[in-house]
Amino acid sequence: MSLRVLIVDDEALARARLQTLLQDCVAPAAIVAGEAANAVQTMEALRRGGFDLVLMDIHMPGVDGMTLARTLRAMPQAPAVVFVTAHAEYAVQAFDLEAVDYLTKPVRLERLQAALEKAERFNEIHGNSPTGAGQEMITIQDRGRTQRVPLADVLYFKAELKYVTVRTAAKSYILDLSLGELELRYSQDFMRIHRNALVSRRAMRALEKHFDPEEGEGWAVRLQGVPELLAVSRRQLSAVREAMLN
Repeated sequence: MSLRVLIVDDEALARARLQTLLQDCVAPAAIVAGEAANAVQTMEALRRGGFDLVLMDIHMPGVDGMTLARTLRAMPQAPAVVFVTAHAEYAVQAFDLEAVDYLTKPVRLERLQAALEKAERFNEIHGNSPTGAGQEMITIQDRGRTQRVPLADVLYFKAELKYVTVRTAAKSYILDLSLGELELRYSQDFMRIHRNALVSRRAMRALEKHFDPEEGEGWAVRLQGVPELLAVSRRQLSAVREAMLN
């Protein structure tokens, strides 16, 4: 999924340069969903919601970026913050404010891409999502820590031994639920393609011929965001074909 980005900088040329760089970013990709020139405009945009990441300058007229970031920390489901500034001396303060990255101008594409990856991980860990409010979450116990993963980020559920693997584009988790329970809960968004797998309807990209060492010649589904193919059983083949056409 693309990150929805709010660019905050009082200089229009700086905002335009960031927007151009973001167009070249992939995995995760980014969509510029808003721009702001000062703290007041930023808060107005954030109240409307729908942002995953704020790319924020520090020196701006009125309230500066540091003070603004401190305000954002108090928001429920606050977006990730990355500072983008010409001044390197504020980095320690920025990370004290839980910024996920600190970029100095002129920004290089590879550094911006790395910052997007950090923002994606931040949102995944904190249960945020492109339009986080109101989205259904899956609660997962991972190495003694409870995480909330947006259902919209899940690409597939796959039964393996006693557990179910939950796969997003960024990470795999283990869930202590049966595939049958998950199918009952999420049948609108996920479809059964095999006795051991449910896949996201929105993530299906292709149905391909496939050779499985255990089942022989057959078919498999290719999903957006992951390299592996998932086998389709003969019983589910016609339903998968129909879903691909709709």
